[in-house]
Amino acid sequence: MRIVSSLPSVALSLALLVAHPAAAEPLALSARPVPLHAGDPERTRVGALRYRGGLELTSSDARFGGLSGLLVSKDGGRMTAVSDQGHWVTARLLYDAAGRLTGAAEAEIGELHGPGGAHLQGKRDRDSESLTRLPDGAIVVGFERNHRLWRYPAGADPLAGQPVPLPAPSALEALRGNSGIEALATLSDGALFALAEGRREETESPAYLRRDGAWAELSYRRRGGFRPSGAARLPDGDLLVIERSFNIIDGVAIRLRRIAAQTIVPGARLDGAAIAVLRPPLTVDNLEGVAVRRGAAGETLLYLVSDDNFRATQRTLLLMFALGE
Repeated sequence: MRIVSSLPSVALSLALLVAHPAAAEPLALSARPVPLHAGDPERTRVGALRYRGGLELTSSDARFGGLSGLLVSKDGGRMTAVSDQGHWVTARLLYDAAGRLTGAAEAEIGELHGPGGAHLQGKRDRDSESLTRLPDGAIVVGFERNHRLWRYPAGADPLAGQPVPLPAPSALEALRGNSGIEALATLSDGALFALAEGRREETESPAYLRRDGAWAELSYRRRGGFRPSGAARLPDGDLLVIERSFNIIDGVAIRLRRIAAQTIVPGARLDGAAIAVLRPPLTVDNLEGVAVRRGAAGETLLYLVSDDNFRATQRTLLLMFALGE
């Protein structure tokens, strides 16, 4: 009788757990400054970028790692990232008197939840790869494998809330599990831009543009074995795309390309010039996320974050650059 009578209260407790996702938890995070070039610590220039400091982030918390999408607040004071294991991480960013990135503090970690507060189960559902902030403050998160877009409502901690599914391009269903949306960006007019990684053997990656509630298809031209892994809008409206390539001999290389705003229209084949390429011996890893903001002096500042794949041989890097200095 006791077991039977306790079932309603157990069910109620479980319902409350689903309906009210857990809040963020403090994350013990260490941040070690890293140079752009370990063998030449004075080097600051790569392509059109000038290095403004970088960090190697580590934590004893097994949930930390796999950071694949990045946002940085307008004042540069806080970062928000999502991981491909279904977690979100925030931290306060620290700078020196010259505005160089020197540290991270007050970090928190939380679990992404689905509509209604449901817990995400398994890699197929937890593989969050991209995010962007909409003009109203809401955040859209893109997932691979189980391809979908979720809109988390605006608030103090949007990613701690309960999302609403955002209608996704119907063409996503035809993509392979690990070739889905890797990059999301909000354009100057509020349109949502989505860019898929695409198949390795292809020369173009699928892209999509959502304006006034309707999706249109585009494509993104790939060059030299690089595939897109992140995107962010620049202050002038152009799009900055981060790409990566990897092979056993040369290791990882990261390229950033600039796409002119006026070319991002339905049916376009997007293309753009490279503004920088990072490869060894420069400090580099599997950089997947990119964020952009204006600096106090009006300069364009870029932040890049890497996905360490939860491997001891890789690092979680957060690198900061100024464009065109």
